[in-house]
Amino acid sequence: MTAFRRVLHATDFSKASAPAFARALETARTSRARLALVHVLMPPAMFLEDSVLSARTLRELREQARRGAQDRLAPFLARARRRRVRAVAVVREGLPADEIVAEARRRRADLIVVGTHGRTGLRRFFLGSVAARVVTLARCPVLTVGAR
Repeated sequence: MTAFRRVLHATDFSKASAPAFARALETARTSRARLALVHVLMPPAMFLEDSVLSARTLRELREQARRGAQDRLAPFLARARRRRVRAVAVVREGLPADEIVAEARRRRADLIVVGTHGRTGLRRFFLGSVAARVVTLARCPVLTVGAR
């Protein structure tokens, strides 16, 4: 098995991403790699297209979402540290697949680990697949881990 030095795990905090985190953590532990835990926030403007919000309100919404994501990443960091894995938490904003790949490049990740929701048919067509787009865009290996 290849030893990795920098592993990146992207999470959306869903149940489907839990097995991917476990795999990323174990891979980082056995390889003595650094682990970057990444969550991508969708820009509030994408949800509030028809709303009129002040710049201040938009800034506050963004900061609240960022703090919430950091809080949700904290247990992941704690679990990694208990396993003696050097880990950092990163919150980005934008289109998930694009931001995941950009962060992997920035960190020179050797491996990206993402979970899959197992959508098929029309649900996958309309909702898309972040994991599939990451596989397409990434310059390093991508490990996709199913929810089951």
